[in-house]
Amino acid sequence: MNAAQSMNLGRLLTHTARLYPQHTALIQGEQRWTWTQLNQRVNAMVSALRALGIKKGNRILLQSRNNLQTFENCWVAFKLGCVWVPTNFRLTPPEVAYLGASSGAVAMIVEDCFQAHTDAVLAASDTLKHIIVIGQPRAGEWSYETLISQHPDAVDAEETVVYDDPLWFFYTSGTTGKPKAGILTHGQMAFVINNHLADLIPGTTEQDCSIAVAPLSHGAGIHALLNVARGAATVLMPSEKLDPAQFWHAVERHRVTNMFTVPTIIKMLVEHPAVDEYDHSTLRFVIYAGAPMYRADQKLALQKLGKVLVQYFGLGEVTGNITVLPPDMHSAEDTDPNANIGSCGRPRVGMEVAILNDRLEPVETGEIGEICCRGPAVFAGYHGNPEATAKALRGGWFHTGDLGRIDERGLLYITGRESDMYISGGSNVYPREVEEVLLTHPGVAEIAILGIPDEKWGEVGVAVVVRREGVNAVEAAELLGHLEGRCAKYRWPRHFVFWDAMPKSGYGKIVKKDIKVLLIERGDITLPPA
Repeated sequence: MNAAQSMNLGRLLTHTARLYPQHTALIQGEQRWTWTQLNQRVNAMVSALRALGIKKGNRILLQSRNNLQTFENCWVAFKLGCVWVPTNFRLTPPEVAYLGASSGAVAMIVEDCFQAHTDAVLAASDTLKHIIVIGQPRAGEWSYETLISQHPDAVDAEETVVYDDPLWFFYTSGTTGKPKAGILTHGQMAFVINNHLADLIPGTTEQDCSIAVAPLSHGAGIHALLNVARGAATVLMPSEKLDPAQFWHAVERHRVTNMFTVPTIIKMLVEHPAVDEYDHSTLRFVIYAGAPMYRADQKLALQKLGKVLVQYFGLGEVTGNITVLPPDMHSAEDTDPNANIGSCGRPRVGMEVAILNDRLEPVETGEIGEICCRGPAVFAGYHGNPEATAKALRGGWFHTGDLGRIDERGLLYITGRESDMYISGGSNVYPREVEEVLLTHPGVAEIAILGIPDEKWGEVGVAVVVRREGVNAVEAAELLGHLEGRCAKYRWPRHFVFWDAMPKSGYGKIVKKDIKVLLIERGDITLPPA
């Protein structure tokens, strides 16, 4: 049976460029590009890559900080019918090498400051054929800008796709260690963009402006798609290091109306004195996700910014589309019934959320179970990992691995996680990945890393270490040095505790919940106020 064709998601850029050709599309520092310029560059690169033999279904790996080329090359991949495989630019060369090899990427678009990452991918991959460099290429590599300049007359020519054709590998780690590529499709993402526009930034037009303060490889990149769909400009910060004064100046200068970020960044921005020095009255939607926000931080943000906060809950596998807590469901007053303290909101339009028990049965209202969802935002599975796909989608539901409850109004409250994963500064941290690296140190016999609440980062890692006998006693500084170059810094534990022995179960397994209790009882950690 022939499948019905779907709109190629790249068509969104084509539509916007035709509607608003001379409107500003992208701003970084003193540079500006219009929708016509952006679309012409994308079309030129599409033609260039087709000429290199890159075709529908091929994977294109990206290793770059936020810049013009990063902003536009997802649209290049979409129009080609290829799969965009962006990395978090902070990952180490071995980590990116795994993404390149496991995705089967045939091309890599890379900033010239990441030569070690390029070499690592080349060594690990047997599919990579083309290296396209943002900046100065080496021998055998292509210049990104030269390729664009070779096709000045390129026109819109999107590849024909069907609903389930993949367009983005959204890498998300698992408790088993290695990252998994969640397959996002053209049809799924068309729903997601419409849903985000309706639930997160309703009424957005070409007169609006967004600002990106996080890497475009993940949530900020999804948010950028929404603004492109409506013709709203995006402001990129001039460097990857966030300067709150610079940020608030940009908000005032460009009359920014919406943004996506994580609670730790909001906390940093509203606690900085610059929040009171610049005009941010144009902000209508400040969207936060990725971690719970402490009530004190939420209240300060509402006091400084007004009723502009929008919270959503969702994983990469459903592109954030599980629940939403819009501005009118936030309040700085604890006694206000609209405060909805502790809730992450109502189900998203078109999505069903349920709390299931171990038998995949819905629990009673208010009871705790696993948070599951179903609907058009759910991904197509994990690339090359049918076992993980079957586990995540068992019973016809997407299983988040998070525990929670739903109240009588249908609002969701997250109570914990089934896995050991914790969220630090908006980034998922899977302890086993870091534990495996630290266990390669000769001074470490056993280790357990777990997340504990932290006022600044939401959660941070504490590593409980049993030293190996007969070896010079290892200390925290040495273990941090061992992580250097082997593991991205945002995954590093913030605290190290050294014990003589680990609590074990009857089966000889390290039990992390017992470790957390002991950490508190022994006074090794102090939890911040809720």
